[in-house]
Amino acid sequence: QGIDASSIIRAFLSNIKNFLQGKRPQGASTITQQVAKNFLIGNEVSIARKIKEAILAFRLEKTFNKEKILELYLNEIYLGGAYGVGAAAVHYFNKSLDELTISEAAYLAALPKAPNSYHPIRHAERAIARRNWVIDRMIENGIVTFKQGQQAKEDPLKTNFHNPQSGNVTADFFAEEVRRDIVSRFGLTELYKGGLTVKTTLDPKLQSIADDVFRKALITYDRRYGWRGAFGNHSLENWQDTLTNFKRPRGLSPFLLAIVLEVTKESALIGLKDGTTGKIPLKELLWARPHLVTKEGHPYVGPVVKKISDVLKVGDIIAVSPLDEKVFSLQQIPDVGGALVAMDPHTGKVLAMVGGYSFEKSEFNRATQALRQPGSTFKVFAYLTALEKGLNTTTHIMDIPVEIDIGWGLGKWSPKNISKKFYGEVTLRRAFERSYNASTVQLAKALGIQDIVNCAIRLGAYDNLAPQWAMVLGTGETTLLKLTTAFSTIANGGKKNNSCFH
Repeated sequence: QGIDASSIIRAFLSNIKNFLQGKRPQGASTITQQVAKNFLIGNEVSIARKIKEAILAFRLEKTFNKEKILELYLNEIYLGGAYGVGAAAVHYFNKSLDELTISEAAYLAALPKAPNSYHPIRHAERAIARRNWVIDRMIENGIVTFKQGQQAKEDPLKTNFHNPQSGNVTADFFAEEVRRDIVSRFGLTELYKGGLTVKTTLDPKLQSIADDVFRKALITYDRRYGWRGAFGNHSLENWQDTLTNFKRPRGLSPFLLAIVLEVTKESALIGLKDGTTGKIPLKELLWARPHLVTKEGHPYVGPVVKKISDVLKVGDIIAVSPLDEKVFSLQQIPDVGGALVAMDPHTGKVLAMVGGYSFEKSEFNRATQALRQPGSTFKVFAYLTALEKGLNTTTHIMDIPVEIDIGWGLGKWSPKNISKKFYGEVTLRRAFERSYNASTVQLAKALGIQDIVNCAIRLGAYDNLAPQWAMVLGTGETTLLKLTTAFSTIANGGKKNNSCFH
């Protein structure tokens, strides 16, 4: 029933002796007892704890089947630098569980006994021997064939702790962040003349993906607000010289500069700086409805594009990108900014960072320098505080109108839901997953705003923050890097790792 009675009796008798001699008590746990300890009891070392553990283990066996208990155990167990097999797969191999090879899965299975004793670098021979022992057990139990097992034992033990990936990648914002940090620590002279070797946390593959995804996302978003027009319009006389001498717009790369040579019903003929020509078909212009602004300053888009001349005219200098040989698409350097941070939550290492659309256009790093309101992402700190205070996901709270006096002469604050509706009695889970404003503020009143602020600071979202009611809905400004650190702390089971670039 999830209890190893003989082991408990041996531990009990031994602990009486240890107690009389002033020594630390010993334990005796099945997997079910370890689940009870990890989830419900804690790590107190005492005979009383073992009794509680045994009772809870018995109840767990009555409630869950063996597979579910094993799943709970595997998702919680410490495997050296990570808790749970899913986190360990990322920590050691930068893979998800379903991507692991036989040898990699066997190595993770070898770790529970003594993670530090089987470190892949410090104790490589011992780690491989233990991994191979696990593979032998897999063969005996029919999990893998003899041939598969033998092949797996021949695999080298390669983890994230070995040589980093090689390869060149452009990461201007990342490199500048490292440069500024080195200067602040050692000074300019040491940086440029001291012969320093700096090993960064950058993952070239992830950085390349981040650059590509981020750029495409900003371009797509920017296009929703229409076409802001050509860079200029010039005579076609000596058009190649015109392009060569035209002042290059900042942030143009990877686009090309082109001039419109002819406009027909089906396409626009364009010329490039090297003298080659190509065409932009009408379908590649359909997004380019004119960008317009109301008297109040609100942007909107004009009428639908029906013909080439709705967008381009002869002599326009524009940005294009090749789609196929001689076929191009119309491009526009986005006005909108943004940032992206990819962090390893188990170490705090920043693996990729994009601080804006183009470092050439603006060196201002929106990931580390821009203070922005986090909005509803702040709500997670309110609900974490609720869980810390003993509430759970089924606790009921009220989503009803609420008024808060914000100070003498300032009136009252009455937050509303985005839907303009209120939903009455709801569970904590429902309020959180639907991001209800009113019930979140009601929760904050019950918990106390200071405790929520303390939670946000503790997780790394802020260095300091003055408690104000509106901040529970995300008005307190912070940087993307700090917010990423806080969410990484959550992903890491509550253990905070400060962000680092090298």
